[in-house]
Amino acid sequence: MAVVKPFKGVRPPKELVELVQSRPYDVLNSEEARAEAEGNEKSLYHIIKPEIDFPAGTEESDPRVYAKAAENFNKFQQQGWLVQDDKEQYYIYAQTMNGKTQYGLVVGAYVNDYLTGVIKKHELTRADKEEDRMKHVRVNNANIEPVFFAYPDDAELDRIVAKYTCGEPVYDYVANIDGFRHQLWIIADDNDIKAITARFALMPAMYIADGHHRSAAAALVGAEKAKNNPNHNGTEEYNYFMAVCFPASQLTIIDYNRVVKDLNGMTANQFLAALEKNFVVEKQGSDIFKPTALHTFSLYLEGIWYKLTAKQGTYNDNDPIGVLDVTISSNLILDQLLGIKDLRRDSRIDFVGGIRGLGELKKRVDSGEMKMALALYPVSMKQLMDIADSGKIMPPKTTWFEPKLRSGLIIHKLD
Repeated sequence: MAVVKPFKGVRPPKELVELVQSRPYDVLNSEEARAEAEGNEKSLYHIIKPEIDFPAGTEESDPRVYAKAAENFNKFQQQGWLVQDDKEQYYIYAQTMNGKTQYGLVVGAYVNDYLTGVIKKHELTRADKEEDRMKHVRVNNANIEPVFFAYPDDAELDRIVAKYTCGEPVYDYVANIDGFRHQLWIIADDNDIKAITARFALMPAMYIADGHHRSAAAALVGAEKAKNNPNHNGTEEYNYFMAVCFPASQLTIIDYNRVVKDLNGMTANQFLAALEKNFVVEKQGSDIFKPTALHTFSLYLEGIWYKLTAKQGTYNDNDPIGVLDVTISSNLILDQLLGIKDLRRDSRIDFVGGIRGLGELKKRVDSGEMKMALALYPVSMKQLMDIADSGKIMPPKTTWFEPKLRSGLIIHKLD
């Protein structure tokens, strides 16, 4: 059963929230963060991307960069740009994109639930990325950025959330970078706090939607602190890490597409002919074509869009991994035809989140940077949860959630 607890959030005063808040550390590079934070000493990028306070080209892994993160975190608190709440409480964080709003509960998630599999994952993590985030958590002694969880829908939690969201939010702004709306409410009533804790305790599992490396890092640092504390008793704040938990039905996974630099020595005609072994290939023309059903794909090659439909027998609908279009395309196109066997490390392939639209795929091929593009039908939340429940792992670069959680609205200290 899932264990959660309220916590004393560290957050900006209402009048400063738009200056402090930022995009997550891993959705932009150092130079983009430097540009976004230019002229704004209150930007959270000074904590989550502190290399921007050093000359351009300074490595993110430089020990001075981690030390600067802690220095800046302390500065933000000393200056009153971040202030800790007096009471342990839950928070509601709402995001609105394209007229659709999703409501998440901000909680302290239990480290041991991650370690024992109550908090379920669907992606592999890389040790180097885990270590980077662990260093960041250690040096700040805090979860500066939240992770993104899904939970099975719960009518009682919906009722509590609705009770608060009909009132005035503490924060309410539209981010200028993408036009998405972000709102925050505080749940301070003791009875509602107890009810939320009790409802989560009935859940057999929660699911990591986004933030696998941050989840791993936060949990491993918590476990590390427990091991190194001779007086550890299990009630310490480091036994929890910050997560925003959304009802699964409110979340939408959007497509995560591929662009490839070459055809592995084949001409376009040879490649199209080779595809016909496992796919029905239908020419669509020059207008952008988006796949509209499972097991269909869009291929963009030499100015023309094609519809690819996987033939019966090339996939297994009874296998939660085998049924995924990312598995079909990885095995039958990227591996068999193009010789791309390691999606994480092969420099011939890149990935484009569906939020950028298929026009971005066309642009990268038309520019000559890439030879072909492949658009996939998105994975469903049910598929994600089924895979996580089965203990299996999705192929790399399968899911893209949007909108991303904003960082800087709430921070969780580990003591």
